Amino acid sequence: MPRLRTLVCVIALTALLIAGGWLLPSGPGLRLVHTEPSTFSPVLVTAEAGLRCMTFASLTEPGRQTCIQVDNPDRMVFAYTRMMMAGLLLNPEPRSVLMIGLGGATLPRALAKLYPQATIDSIEIDPAVARVAEHHFGYTQGPRQRLFIQDGRHFVERAAAAGQQYDLILLDAFDADYIPPHLMTVEFFRELRQLLTDDGVFVANAFTRSKHYDRESATFAATFGAFFNLRDNLEGNRVIITAKNTLPGHDTLAQNAQALAASLQPFGIDLDQELARLVRIDTNTHKARPLTDHDHWK
Repeated sequence: MPRLRTLVCVIALTALLIAGGWLLPSGPGLRLVHTEPSTFSPVLVTAEAGLRCMTFASLTEPGRQTCIQVDNPDRMVFAYTRMMMAGLLLNPEPRSVLMIGLGGATLPRALAKLYPQATIDSIEIDPAVARVAEHHFGYTQGPRQRLFIQDGRHFVERAAAAGQQYDLILLDAFDADYIPPHLMTVEFFRELRQLLTDDGVFVANAFTRSKHYDRESATFAATFGAFFNLRDNLEGNRVIITAKNTLPGHDTLAQNAQALAASLQPFGIDLDQELARLVRIDTNTHKARPLTDHDHWK
């Protein structure tokens, strides 16, 4: 996930942690397990109450990018990751997956276990995040689990030019309170839409409290037409699920939920709950102006 901080911040924070004796904390409560230097911001690994988590820059800032249960790493801790897996309701048998934003690789790991024959390409701008995902969160590269260290939009542009296509594209390249502007525009979504197969599904994680909420909705609608909106007000996440072509009806979604229920249960995913969250948004409900590459927003 992109972050706008400098290497100076990395050095300063690491020095502070060493000086304060926080690199090897003892006793109950939050513990810092590892600090990975980065040209963006330090990538921190923490442990608390049976969870191992990834966060950026500071132990005191809100927002954790990834958490796993140490004794059950498959079970998804965050509601938004379970919500994003609801994209399978639209296409329950993806053979090719594109994940923009690796984080701790919760979604790529789960999809690799569910679909061992699928090819999963993950895009991550920060090599430090990739190192932490491999060393602390169980992410393993392989012939079908491929990692590309580059900006997500650059990858999409080149993949579209090369004629690549994916059955499922997931966008989770956002920080706790920051969406990179170049990953939330009509122009980017048009490029991304070219990568979808005819049955392709696009899933994006965003925020319920975004000041650009209506414009983000208008951006999805302008590119894809109707979409499904899922919200988790407790964590503050909003997940958008849409498709290259027509969205399926409720009966098809319910049938797919029933077929997938058993395989998703070990990950803590209740598809009936996710199905109940789905709210269809049609294009004519949006009066806001879509976001474009010409906007200067944050």
